Amino acid sequence: MKKYIILVVVAVLSITTYAQKKATEIKWMTIEQAVEAQKKNPKKIMLDAYTTWCGPCKLLDKNTFSNADLIAYVNKNYYAVKFNAEGNDVVKYNGKTYTNPGFDPKKTGRNSQHQLSQVLGVTAYPTILFLDEKAAIITPVIGYRTAQELELYLTFFKEDKHKEIKDQESWEKYSAAFKPTFTE
Repeated sequence: MKKYIILVVVAVLSITTYAQKKATEIKWMTIEQAVEAQKKNPKKIMLDAYTTWCGPCKLLDKNTFSNADLIAYVNKNYYAVKFNAEGNDVVKYNGKTYTNPGFDPKKTGRNSQHQLSQVLGVTAYPTILFLDEKAAIITPVIGYRTAQELELYLTFFKEDKHKEIKDQESWEKYSAAFKPTFTE
């Protein structure tokens, strides 16, 4: 009986620890999974286009995508997609299939660009792309961002402000007035 109680306690602790860990991570998915999820529950997509050799991409994972406030906001308001922009995955997007025909598995650094990267207009790493509720590209945000810097964009697109702000001056006013709430 004692062994059974101990096993139950260990199982409960393991499940609790797993649930806590999951709550402290962004729920990454593939683009196909995100597009499918949009059919049931429309949300925008935040797509992280990264490479395995990119230093700023690794800092984004370590510093920005580990921020508890950012994690909670993204998990609630977006479908988060992690996409290796020089990887070898076969990806279906907007009715077409994309690959990386020039991919060389022997390379440990830079590789050829995935076809989907070209379609999405990825020209530098990291690039965070925002897609609307129908998986159409809104805009890319190029380069490393802190959690508070990324909060500006997350809020901007979530609230559809991009539909209102049409010029540089309006954007500058909006971004200057924005008060971040995410902790650093």
